[in-house]
Amino acid sequence: MSTSTSSSSRSHFSASASASASAPTAASFAPPPPRDAVITGHPSNNVPESVYEKMGSNLHRRPDHPICIIKEAIYEYFDALEAAGKSFKKFDDLPCVVPATSNFDAVLVPKDHVSRSPNDTYYVDDATVLRCHTSAHQLDSLRGGERAFLVTGDVYRRDSIDASHYPVFHQMEGVRVFEPSEFRSSEGASSSSSADDDVAVGTAYAEKELKRVLEGLAKHLFGSETETRWVDAYFPFTEPSFELEVLFQGEWLEVLGCGVMQREILRNAGMDRSEGDQGGERVAWAFGLGLERLAMVLFGIPDIRLFWSGDKRFLSQFKAGDLRAKFKPYSKYPPCFKDVSFWQPKADAEGEAAAASSSEVSENDLCEQVRGVAGDLVESVSLLDAFTHPKTGRSSACYRIAYRSMERSLSDEEVNAMQERVRELLATELGVELR
Repeated sequence: MSTSTSSSSRSHFSASASASASAPTAASFAPPPPRDAVITGHPSNNVPESVYEKMGSNLHRRPDHPICIIKEAIYEYFDALEAAGKSFKKFDDLPCVVPATSNFDAVLVPKDHVSRSPNDTYYVDDATVLRCHTSAHQLDSLRGGERAFLVTGDVYRRDSIDASHYPVFHQMEGVRVFEPSEFRSSEGASSSSSADDDVAVGTAYAEKELKRVLEGLAKHLFGSETETRWVDAYFPFTEPSFELEVLFQGEWLEVLGCGVMQREILRNAGMDRSEGDQGGERVAWAFGLGLERLAMVLFGIPDIRLFWSGDKRFLSQFKAGDLRAKFKPYSKYPPCFKDVSFWQPKADAEGEAAAASSSEVSENDLCEQVRGVAGDLVESVSLLDAFTHPKTGRSSACYRIAYRSMERSLSDEEVNAMQERVRELLATELGVELR
């Protein structure tokens, strides 16, 4: 599920709350998986060194880091629900290397969905991926008997390069399963209701409870006066599905995606029917949100790369339990722009027209090569021009690369060296013809 933004009035998160009390020290962090278990010799493997190096960073478990501060603020809200008899179990250390079936099939992602493409997902091998979302743990958690839980962790996607996109980010998944007895008593259904009646009544009840809980979460994070609204959406794993938006600086901004869980997921987990005295059909809701996106809005952080910075000028601005912090910019070093133009790879002589589009280099592929050379020294990659020759039918593209360090000025020599290496890799690894 998706995530997004926030409101200018923010609630204060007390420093005495669970943020600092339960967060582990760096010494307690589990190590990342061995390199050869992630970067393998398998033909399908597309995990670069630059991504592997981020594994095991545990930003969401470092008490004074803005990602952890947001996580713990959400925990505080759900801990308050526990007082009302709704206890949510919390997981923030589940493995990020998962079976592809858990990442896709378990949450009903269609076989032809674009997210399954190696252009979008990091594959360890044909059957194993770096999780694209924390929903990858949903089915196993349900099968393990969990009925109310939150899963937080680092997730991985091949993506473009700009101020709000990064190949590693953090999500939180929330799930709540309801017994028939909970919604029958509230919605007036009898114990002798049919299965269809149970599902209809339960779905209405779950939707109402979902919206109540998540509206409360938005007001907990962004302030009690925050205006919210619901927008119909589509996710393969929920029906009905919604996005929650908040009014922020005069604009409606998406905060999270959610919905009533598809019954197929509950059936696959063996969680669809209650075995109590009266039996009946269970229902469940689920939501997903992105922690970086929330933090960028709440704290006014302008560049997603800053979350990975070890610069004390950034990290010293945040303290566990404090949602009031506002990022104070420090010296921004000048960018250096470099353009790269190329003809797309030539198609085979046979079936040239059909093959042309399939052989073209995707922007995600290009960004991976740039990121592999420059790491966090690349600020953005943007398409300047695309052109198809009227006679040959060959396509060309021109991209502008912005190099900028957040900590120092880059020399002409190092930028030129990075750019030359990028050009070499585009030719050798992606097969383009440089212009």
